[in-house]
Amino acid sequence: MSTAYVYDPIYLEHNLPGHPENKERLVRIVELLESQRMLKKLTPVEATPVSMERLTRNHSQQYIDTVRQMAERGGGHLDLDTYMGPRSYEAALMASGGLVNAVEAVLDGKVNNAFALVRPPGHHALQSRGMGFCIFNNVAVAARYALEEKGLERVLIVDFDVHHGNGTQDAFYDESCVLYFSTHQYPYYPGTGHWREIGRGEGESYTANVPLPGGVGDEGYGRIFDELLYPLAERYRPQLILVSAGYDAHWADPLAAMQLSLTGYAHLARTLKTMADELCQGRIVFTLEGGYQLEVLAYAVLNTFHALLGEEKIEDPLGPAPRPERDVSDLLDQLKGLHRLI
Repeated sequence: MSTAYVYDPIYLEHNLPGHPENKERLVRIVELLESQRMLKKLTPVEATPVSMERLTRNHSQQYIDTVRQMAERGGGHLDLDTYMGPRSYEAALMASGGLVNAVEAVLDGKVNNAFALVRPPGHHALQSRGMGFCIFNNVAVAARYALEEKGLERVLIVDFDVHHGNGTQDAFYDESCVLYFSTHQYPYYPGTGHWREIGRGEGESYTANVPLPGGVGDEGYGRIFDELLYPLAERYRPQLILVSAGYDAHWADPLAAMQLSLTGYAHLARTLKTMADELCQGRIVFTLEGGYQLEVLAYAVLNTFHALLGEEKIEDPLGPAPRPERDVSDLLDQLKGLHRLI
């Protein structure tokens, strides 16, 4: 089993001290992977800037120029939450390019699977607007690459960040070439992701949102993946699985109110790995999105690599959630009916 990772120091150059999405997120991840000797088990994939041809499949040239010009002026803000520094444009190009390179390595059979340790994150970024800490939509750009250049017809994107990936949903809302599946706290930023949002036109029934109240944890997420995501994936038969991996649904994360533990996250990763093995020759690529409790973030990524390597080890220094979790039975029944799984 060969697992790749993408990392480049340029990702640390996009930074605003005191902002939740700062370079320390990636610093802590890499420090733990090095101390646990995990990087020695992995195959490095080089990050390169995404080409304009690939980037403009998902973003307008006018928006790309706006981002570049803001960086050249020394930085600024794309919105209240989304900052730019002098090297943020370069880092964002390398984030999208790094994920594309990871997807290429997997599709070309050079590695079995991969995790792109990139930032800035991407799943909120719209065609002509950055938002929610995101500049370019890395996972959407990578999915377009797989569809347009690698001849794939069906890509499954699984987004377990605690915030709904509105940019990713918007990118494929009218198409059946991507099945977008999202679990997220609702109502919560950015306010999208209601269960009624199922796609439009050719894309109808190819968006599956799981809007969750606060307090859902390991059992609820596990049931959602087993009883809803898995049968949807089996019906869709993806040729590649991309994962927007946000670790901010952990019970200790400061920006949300969910009850997942590190052990729960590890089980989600294992479920996705098994799904990929069964449905698409093991072809699965994770990309980093949110997660703002640094110890949680680092160990969650470590455990994801254990899962991708087929290792049984799970490390959970924070332990289970301190509060009981909410039941998801009624929501699951409703969504199974909506998506014709009953």
